Amino acid sequence: MSILVTGGAGFIGANFVLDWLAQSDEPVVTLDKLTYAGNLENLASLQGDARHSFVQGDIGDRALLDRLLAEHRPRAVLHFAAESHVDRSIHGPEDFIQTNVLGSFRLLEAVRAFWSVLPEAEKTAFRFLHVSTDEVYGSLSPSDPAFAETNRYEPNSPYSASKAASDHLVRAWHHTYGLPVLTTNCSNNYGPYHFPEKLIPLMIVNALAGKPLPVYGDGMQIRDWLYVRDHCSAIRRVLQAGRLGETYNVGGWNEKPNIDIVNTVCALLDELRPRADGQSYRTQITYVKDRPGHDRRYAIDARKLEAELGWKPAETFETGIRKTVAWYLDNAAWVARVQSGAYRDWVATQYGATP
Repeated sequence: MSILVTGGAGFIGANFVLDWLAQSDEPVVTLDKLTYAGNLENLASLQGDARHSFVQGDIGDRALLDRLLAEHRPRAVLHFAAESHVDRSIHGPEDFIQTNVLGSFRLLEAVRAFWSVLPEAEKTAFRFLHVSTDEVYGSLSPSDPAFAETNRYEPNSPYSASKAASDHLVRAWHHTYGLPVLTTNCSNNYGPYHFPEKLIPLMIVNALAGKPLPVYGDGMQIRDWLYVRDHCSAIRRVLQAGRLGETYNVGGWNEKPNIDIVNTVCALLDELRPRADGQSYRTQITYVKDRPGHDRRYAIDARKLEAELGWKPAETFETGIRKTVAWYLDNAAWVARVQSGAYRDWVATQYGATP
């Protein structure tokens, strides 16, 4: 038996593949297009490991999907592949429609064709697990209860709209065709191998380089933060025992304003890698113009996942963020290599700063 992981060279996908093979000998086939955020170096520790196969390709390539499914006959497909950065979706939404909507559609159709002709026992055991986001639910006011699986969809960015569309496709393929699907909607992930355009790795990288730490608006946008390896354990548990057709919200129970996250990162760097001049990294914080349509608050109610499947996060934010900062300090070579010219151009465009 084996599993097929789409987007397995990206941030969450790579962590999932690494964690899976650290705990299981069941082979993994990783499919990744290797766009800017897909980095094969994330999986370098698996080089030469017979349990892991890597294929560079697009989830929109139906012929490739058909060949991979026929050749490897996976018992499950875990769908991580997505364009995922809100800011990029504002500047260039078409890529998000192509990958998140059309790509997911073509993947679902290839999987449906493969699954429909499996022997009955394999057909019954097969799973398609779709990894999604809490952003499909829109934005919360300070007094609103956290997002539950029953919340209506109110996406506010091209990114979240494209993910909402993919969620709806997955649901429809279950109800129309009987495809055995599971969906997870997670809160903001952080941890190792995170491409340094997202908040936490960007703050770490910029702080160490002596650059401004750009904070949108007043910095009081609230997010729930989930350590990526906790997310991976939740996905494994949903794959193992989730009820078909169900959605499970995955959260870290860590609601915090963005400015608090930035201050925490600065405090850890002050402790672990102090500035030569003795000043705090907090002096580098710079407030910049807020992005269009910036959702004010997200929060995940993960009680269903705990009640039905017994999962809860192992890390607090304090333990997870310390591990994350330490990883970036210990992996400066990875950071340097991921900071290509294209990445530097993007940061300059987005934040109006010279990288």
